[in-house]
Amino acid sequence: MAAAAAASLHATAAALHGAVSKSRSAAIPQVATSVRVAAASRRRGSARARGGLVAARAAAVKDEAADTNSGGHEVLMFEALREAMIEEMTLDPTVCMIGEDVGDYGGSYKVSKGLSEMFGDLRVLDTPIAENSFTGMGVGAAMKGLRPVVEGMNMGFLLLAYNQISNNCGMLHYTSGGQFKIPIVIRGPGGVGRQLGAEHSQRLESYFQSIPGLQMVACSTPYNAKGLLKAAIRSENPVVVFEHVLLYNLKEKIPDEDYICCLEEAEMVRPGSQVTILTYSRMRYHVMQAVKTLVNKGYDPEVIDIRSLKPFDLHTIGNSVKKTHRVLIVEECMRTGGIGASLRSAIIDNFWDELDAPPMCLSSQDVPTPYAAPLEDATVVQPPQIVAAVEEICR
Repeated sequence: MAAAAAASLHATAAALHGAVSKSRSAAIPQVATSVRVAAASRRRGSARARGGLVAARAAAVKDEAADTNSGGHEVLMFEALREAMIEEMTLDPTVCMIGEDVGDYGGSYKVSKGLSEMFGDLRVLDTPIAENSFTGMGVGAAMKGLRPVVEGMNMGFLLLAYNQISNNCGMLHYTSGGQFKIPIVIRGPGGVGRQLGAEHSQRLESYFQSIPGLQMVACSTPYNAKGLLKAAIRSENPVVVFEHVLLYNLKEKIPDEDYICCLEEAEMVRPGSQVTILTYSRMRYHVMQAVKTLVNKGYDPEVIDIRSLKPFDLHTIGNSVKKTHRVLIVEECMRTGGIGASLRSAIIDNFWDELDAPPMCLSSQDVPTPYAAPLEDATVVQPPQIVAAVEEICR
C-alpha cells in the first residue's frame, strides 16, 4: 500500500513537472502585460536569490521603498499575495499551487484568482477536501524538485495535515541524511475574524512552533505580505506563512520593482525610547491604536513587528531592549504555550541584565473563541489593555 502511494505521488509530481514545461511558453505572455511581471521576467537569470543575498536584497529594497515619491501602485493585501504568486510562477516553472478551490474559483479569498487560466490546471491544482492528502502530495512534489505553495482554505483545517507538516515537512531533510530538500510553502488565513466561530478562529502558530526544521512568518501589510511570500517560495526550507483573515482588504502602496523581505528579520514600525512593544499580524494595528493614546499621555513606545515567528530576530529585538529596558509582548495567540511565551523566555535568557522590569505579555484568553461578538472581542487583546499595560510597566 505504501509502495503504491509512493508510486502515485511520484507520478503526480512528474505530471506536474511535465505540464510546467509545456505551459510555460503559453503562460508567460499572458501575464507579461503586467509591468511588474514583465520587469521580473527580464531579471530571470537572478531570480533564485539565496541566504545572505536574500537578506541583502531585502535590505536594499527596504531603503528604496522608504522613498514614497518613487512611484509604485496601491494594492489590497490579497492582491499583493496574488502578485507574488504570478511573479514567482512566471520566473520559475517549478513553482505550483495546490489546494481547495484555488483553480477556477480563485481561492476563498481570491489570492489565486485567474492563475489557472494563466498557468494551467496542473500548476494551479484544485484538490478534494482532503488536507492530509494534498499536503502530503505537496511534500512529495517538493522532494522531486518542484516548489509547491499549499493553500489551506482556513488554517484550522491544516490540523488534519499535522502529521505531514510535522513528520514530513520539518524532518525529511534531516531523516533522509540531506538527500531531500523540502522547499514547500504552506499558507492561508487564520486568526479571530468576525463571528466565524471557534473552529474557524484558530491561531496555529503555537501548534507549529515546536516542529524542528520549519520556519514561520506572519504578514501584516500588503508590502510585507508580497515580500515574505516571494522569499518563502525561493527558500530551500519549508515555510509556513500566516495570513490574518481580517487583513486581506488592507490597502497600501508597494513598489513596482521586484522585491523580497528577509524571512528572519523583524520590522521597526515606530522608534521609541521608553518601552519596547513586540507584536505581529493583526495585533500590530491594535498596538498602533494604543500608541496614539500613549503618545498623547506623554509616553514614547517603540513598536516592532516581529514578522519572523521562528526563528526570532533577536538582533533587532535585543537592540531595542538595550535601549528601552522594558518589554511588552502583544499577540492574538493563546497565552498558554503561545508565541509570546516563547518570545518572553528568549528575552529573559538573552537580555536579562538589560531589563529594568519583568517582561509582560498580553495574549488571547485560553478559551474557544465565542460566536457572540461581545464575547469574541473579550477574548482578544484590545487597545485599552495595551495602554494600561504600558502605564504599569513604565511606573
